Amino acid sequence: MASNEVARRVRGLTPHVISNEPAITPELISRHGLKPEEYQRIVALIGRTPSFTELGIFSAMWNEHCSYKSSKIHLRTLPTTGPCVIQGPGENAGVIDIGDGLAVVFKMESHNHPSYIEPYQGAATGVGGILRDVFTMGARPIACLNALSFGDPGHPKTRALVSGVVAGIGGYGNSFGVPTVGGEVRFHRRYDGNCLVNAMAVGIAQKDKIFYSAASGIGMPIVYLGSKTGRDGIHGASMASAEFGADAEEKRPTVQVGDPFSEKLLLEACLEIMARGCVIAIQDMGAAGLTCSAVEMGAKGDLGVTLDLDQVPCRETGMSAYEMMLSESQERMLMVLKPEKEQEAEAIFRKWGLDFAVVGRTTPTKRFIVRHGGAVMADLPIKELGDEAPVYDRPFTETTRKPAIDATAVKPPMSIADALEKLVGSADICSRRWVWEQYDHVILGNTVQRPGGDAAVVRVNDGPKALALTADVTPRYCEADPFEGGKQAVAEAWRNLTAVGARPLALTDNLNFGNPERAEIMGQLIGAIAGIGAAARALDFPIVSGNVSLYNETRIAGKELGNAILPTPTIGGVGLLDDFEKSMTLAFKAEGESILLLGENSGWLGQSLYLREICGREEGAPPPVDLAAERRHGDFVRALIRDGLVTAVHDVSDGGLLIALAEMAMASKIGAVLEAPPGVPAHAFWFGEDQARYVVTAADASAVAQRANAAAVPLRRLGATGGRVFAVDSERPLRVGDLLSRFEGWLPAYMAASAG
Repeated sequence: MASNEVARRVRGLTPHVISNEPAITPELISRHGLKPEEYQRIVALIGRTPSFTELGIFSAMWNEHCSYKSSKIHLRTLPTTGPCVIQGPGENAGVIDIGDGLAVVFKMESHNHPSYIEPYQGAATGVGGILRDVFTMGARPIACLNALSFGDPGHPKTRALVSGVVAGIGGYGNSFGVPTVGGEVRFHRRYDGNCLVNAMAVGIAQKDKIFYSAASGIGMPIVYLGSKTGRDGIHGASMASAEFGADAEEKRPTVQVGDPFSEKLLLEACLEIMARGCVIAIQDMGAAGLTCSAVEMGAKGDLGVTLDLDQVPCRETGMSAYEMMLSESQERMLMVLKPEKEQEAEAIFRKWGLDFAVVGRTTPTKRFIVRHGGAVMADLPIKELGDEAPVYDRPFTETTRKPAIDATAVKPPMSIADALEKLVGSADICSRRWVWEQYDHVILGNTVQRPGGDAAVVRVNDGPKALALTADVTPRYCEADPFEGGKQAVAEAWRNLTAVGARPLALTDNLNFGNPERAEIMGQLIGAIAGIGAAARALDFPIVSGNVSLYNETRIAGKELGNAILPTPTIGGVGLLDDFEKSMTLAFKAEGESILLLGENSGWLGQSLYLREICGREEGAPPPVDLAAERRHGDFVRALIRDGLVTAVHDVSDGGLLIALAEMAMASKIGAVLEAPPGVPAHAFWFGEDQARYVVTAADASAVAQRANAAAVPLRRLGATGGRVFAVDSERPLRVGDLLSRFEGWLPAYMAASAG
């Protein structure tokens, strides 16, 4: 080849064009998820028609999943800094300081579309991806959580999706060797065509040994680490940035295939070379695979990157540059190494039985050059690949406010006792034991509080400290009022951490919504972000990492609009206990103790599970969230726990006060005698979902009352613990054992039923 031809290609003027590559047509552009105006932006940016490989690269970098083009301007309004924050959004995971030279590294991400298409592998690789995000930063993972949303239990696909997703989460996490300690599961018909699988991982690192993704230095080796590249997962990120249609089942090839045993080896190898001082920068090959990882490393470091795909370890023959650049095969990393440490690092990876290959170099050119078979397949400006991605300020319509429900106008269709029995055995309140018993939640030996409580508690290393972990959102609130629903999701995480005695430190989020090109969906997203931001600021609860998953919507044949999920902005919270032995649980501890309610109880029935499950109505405004009260009540409860004045604590959430009390009784098998005060209708008092409330038990109620009066915290005595029955007002007494049977029975019976 003539030297001037080589020079033109290096300058980015004439990338190689393979004769059998498809022509760049409007149809091809559309199949890559690019709109005509976005394609014209690409042409203007590079000054020519892109090659097929370059088109694939742009489609990967400019899709919604990677570029956040519909949400970026709104995410910038969130509070992301605070006294404990070491690293906020923008890296593989967020990092916070917990003292004693230690840091917590954590993040939540979605694997929604893949899990609907192939539930086992979709969920498994979601766990694998979030674990890599954590140990890429130099942290050893200590816990996983998940938040799962499925369709109506009667839908023909729901049971199989639940089975596959739960098996995938357990299969990957158990094999990798990290405990899955908490999460949530819900059912609603709006998830019929698009389940949600949000995975969260938490790790511990030395705070002065955090590893970042920005490359530095010129001529530094770029090393491919881990498993070989295959054709699985090609266009996975693009698929996650589009609605489902009738062809959903045809998208199985875009779902990655995971190998947790390889990931465990990758973890140990990465941590070992990090400890040896080999690493300059490191990036997980997640969404968009080699493309996104290489571009982000170079762009963050203001450097160019040249890749030689002939050096990429492949498990399939004849892979093209396009396929290698877009593959999302799992258990892979990209790393910039110190040149003098290259042989040492390679020896470590070979010892662990993993691939190690120098596939490129950093350059001063700020260009992204990809070579394959001796030809230049892509030559693009590296900064602009990310920085020049479209950023949309999409039009939006605010969600119409719903009227408040007058509790006195809601006529109870059944007794309090009958309603309680029905609710504890309903899909959204029943025990999740069937789910979490499939997860190894005690491996590593540091799980202090297992699933089933307000928050999981996991000991940090071998010291007295522990982390409290939770994942929360109430989508029906977000549907009715995105702003209040966003506030409530943060407040619920705050309460769950508080209820076990932990000081809330920081949060991650996973914002799951429908098609942002619909003004009403964009209004939901904007409203929820505003609510999350308001609560995070009021509670000093910064957001240090997160993910946005849009287009969670299924196109319905013959209809203009698709079926969108309920807006589901999941919040993952992390709190700190200085002494794990002082963590609090929700179970009643002894008979004869006073049961106390902290917080106001107006009997708010709008969007409550009582209204939906007992009255058959999904309507009304959700309960308002008083953030000042949330903070005051939470601080008060933590002080009671610290000073040993309470014996059990439980926050009040789904199903209201009586469900919280029943859960405390069922956890201990100790009964209670309860009485509602006059003024509020009994069904509203017991099942309303007012916020900022906790139930506590105390041997000395007067000491708690004195402190509550001094702190201006509303306090009411509800009754006392004792016996083996649950007696409410003058209602028919219920045996705690019978309630427990209903509570534990629904999910196993549902999953055991015939799929027909």
